[in-house]
Amino acid sequence: MQIKYELTKTPKQKPTGALGFGHIFSDHMFVMDYKTGLGWHNARIVPYAPIELDPSALVFHYAQECFEGLKAYRTESGDIQLFRPEKNALRMQSTHKRLCIPEIPVEDFVDAIKALVAVDADWVPSEPDTSLYIRPFTIATEPVLGVKAADEYKFMVICSPSGAYYAEGMNPVKIYVEDEYVRATPGGTGYIKCGGNYAASIAAGEKAHDLGYSQVLWLDGVERKYVEEVGSMNIMFKMNGEIYTAPTVGTVLPGITRMSCIELLKDWGYKVNETRFSIDDVMKAAEDGKLEEVFGTGTAAVISPVGALTYKDETVTINGGKTGELTQRLYDTLTGIQFGKIEDNMGWTVKVK
Repeated sequence: MQIKYELTKTPKQKPTGALGFGHIFSDHMFVMDYKTGLGWHNARIVPYAPIELDPSALVFHYAQECFEGLKAYRTESGDIQLFRPEKNALRMQSTHKRLCIPEIPVEDFVDAIKALVAVDADWVPSEPDTSLYIRPFTIATEPVLGVKAADEYKFMVICSPSGAYYAEGMNPVKIYVEDEYVRATPGGTGYIKCGGNYAASIAAGEKAHDLGYSQVLWLDGVERKYVEEVGSMNIMFKMNGEIYTAPTVGTVLPGITRMSCIELLKDWGYKVNETRFSIDDVMKAAEDGKLEEVFGTGTAAVISPVGALTYKDETVTINGGKTGELTQRLYDTLTGIQFGKIEDNMGWTVKVK
């Protein structure tokens, strides 16, 4: 893939103080176009700016779009590295296939990320617990009103220097178990990263927020009893010494952090059960003193300990409302590898510069 470069003549001022998450954007963006008969073409890095789209562009009317999320990390030696970007590329291919969008080769996806991060290397922060969040996304741009796979698309990548995703940081969060709304059903799009999944989750998220909770725990969309995932994370439960997490069989997103945690846990000798289990099983384990730790896994938050879980009118406190030993170990190991503080024996990191 040949990439053309048009660098900004008016660089933005770098942010100072707390970064927050997803509010500040770097100087440049990657753009690549698709047209039926021509394929993916015109790969370029240009100054970050608004894009112009026809009001009839298919993305506005029929939601043919998707996105990914990953990060660039600055090590103590000043190097910049990515964490398993090829896995994001493969997941985006799966998403494109489900949405009838032409796939992007893994190598091109990774090269686009590396090229953009290299250009905006000065935007990768060095303060503790900060990183450059990277958002690749694809939108259908063909100007036509009709429910069909578009003939024109844009693949873009933007970057945002960011701090902690949750204000709580590594302090345990409170989770509300949602049994009214559903997130995904078999045969749907629950296993891909399309915006429609997240739009449909907003009502439940607002409801949980109004009740004083950080996130929603979704149950399955058929029987509304099996644990699936949290709004922005996969979720794992340590019960009686074993790890339980929902299988990624069509309604649960196959998270890269989830995958990495499972590989680490197995390497450490834990039995990991990727199986269906009910919220009643969880509440019973809590009642019997067997619910030892609960934590979410995701790119944005990495590992997020859960200190309390509310289902219907019952609230259970996990590990005394404190971060569990295994939860902390996973966080320390993953972030250690990502920031280059721990030797990467798994081959997960990719150096940018």
